[in-house]
Amino acid sequence: MNPIKRLAGQTAIYGIPSILTRFLNYLLVPLYTYGILTPAEYGVVNVFYSYSALLMVILTYGMETAFFRFSETHPDRKMVFSTGLTSILLTSALFLILTNLFPSTIATWIDYSQYPVFIIWFAWILALDAITAIPFAKLRADNRPGRFALVKSVSILSNVFLNLFFLLLCPWIYQHHGESFAGQLIDLFYRPDWAIEYIFISNLIASLVTLIMLLPQIVRIKWAFDPVLWRRMLIYALPLLIAGMAGIVNETFDRLLLRYLLPSDIAEDQVGIYSACYKIAILMVLFIQAYRFAAEPFFFAQMKNKDAKEVYARVMDYFVISVSLIFLVTMLYLDYVFIYFIGSEFRSARNVIPILMMAKLFLGVYFNISIWYKLTGKTMWGALITITGAIVSVGLNVYWIPRSPDHLIYGYMGSAWATFFCYSTMMVLGYLIGQKYYPIRYNLRKLIGFPLLAASIYIVSRILAVEHTLSGILINTSLLILFLAIIAFVERKDMVSWWASIRRKTG
Repeated sequence: MNPIKRLAGQTAIYGIPSILTRFLNYLLVPLYTYGILTPAEYGVVNVFYSYSALLMVILTYGMETAFFRFSETHPDRKMVFSTGLTSILLTSALFLILTNLFPSTIATWIDYSQYPVFIIWFAWILALDAITAIPFAKLRADNRPGRFALVKSVSILSNVFLNLFFLLLCPWIYQHHGESFAGQLIDLFYRPDWAIEYIFISNLIASLVTLIMLLPQIVRIKWAFDPVLWRRMLIYALPLLIAGMAGIVNETFDRLLLRYLLPSDIAEDQVGIYSACYKIAILMVLFIQAYRFAAEPFFFAQMKNKDAKEVYARVMDYFVISVSLIFLVTMLYLDYVFIYFIGSEFRSARNVIPILMMAKLFLGVYFNISIWYKLTGKTMWGALITITGAIVSVGLNVYWIPRSPDHLIYGYMGSAWATFFCYSTMMVLGYLIGQKYYPIRYNLRKLIGFPLLAASIYIVSRILAVEHTLSGILINTSLLILFLAIIAFVERKDMVSWWASIRRKTG
């Protein structure tokens, strides 16, 4: 089977259930922002999730990618799995012990002394998620996207259901049927003054459900630990840990910096508003995530083929077309569809959305480019590039966030532009250094041209913007068709070949 078609198929298998279920999970954003949470409360939620993202990278310390690498090169894949999982289990247990001994101290350190219980809950969430990371990686390495998607889907659906149960159903029964049997039953555990708490409890239960579903895969292994192999995996993985930490700084630190650099009376509100608009980039994020699930093992599997570099270059073409299309669809219909997924109190940060969408596009391109240092084992370069991105991100955030409101860039607008320049810097550095150590002949005209075309068409749509909704939708749909026509013209040779293959199969 054509390797690119196989990658596309696996991306679809990983992606369709993930996109559908995560879209349901995304529907929690309107639930939170249409009356359940204030901007300040939503800010608290996102600050804790920002911390958890950084800690998750630390708790998995690059072992997922190390597992992929050594599964392809080590003669005993079961030993690789057992050694990696044992390592994660031990470090997760140590993390749980420390956090459960000192929750109040940790809560005070991060300026949330009123929430020590959140520290305990998140410690368990993180430990459970870290333990499941290697079993998930094994499913991907074993080419079992169906099982992977099933477990992920059940986990996300569990989280969605529990949020709806605690935040909608329980309050409704409590208010309207408090004297009934159902009301008395709910009164045993439901607290009407909790909202943030139930968001975190739902996540904790969903993480436990995920571990339970993966237990058969875990308990069936022949437990063994190879110290020599473990040291080799750590040597390979530790630069990825550094890169991962820097990557999470790039991804989430802007919300933490907003929280601590802005005046205290507006900080959490601004974090909540910015985070809600950040969620509009969900389509781009979901596609890139689904693609990464399929692409990482695919790239490693292709590394031994003589035409691997040609495959990587062609994959990049298709990827850039896809993310450029996602960017344009989201932006052309933003004010008619997507903006209504967040409550009106949260829409004041609307202008960060195109900046963040393009930044995510750059991140996806960088992921494709960065395969060179994973294939060659030069993972320290990945760490250095990502650290450079982190320096750009933190530096620009620190400079722009606390500027007085009369400046052009202030608060979350500064954070959005910092993210843009961070990922564009990483993309350019990844390409230039990669061409020295593992040259791949990417089609730069397409790599630059397709995103530039999408951005240009979006700018034209803003120039042609009209107040009448139907007229605006018709204009933007015409612009989308124009983009698709240009893509079809540029890719006409491949489209003719694809159509001919379909006719041969059906004829």
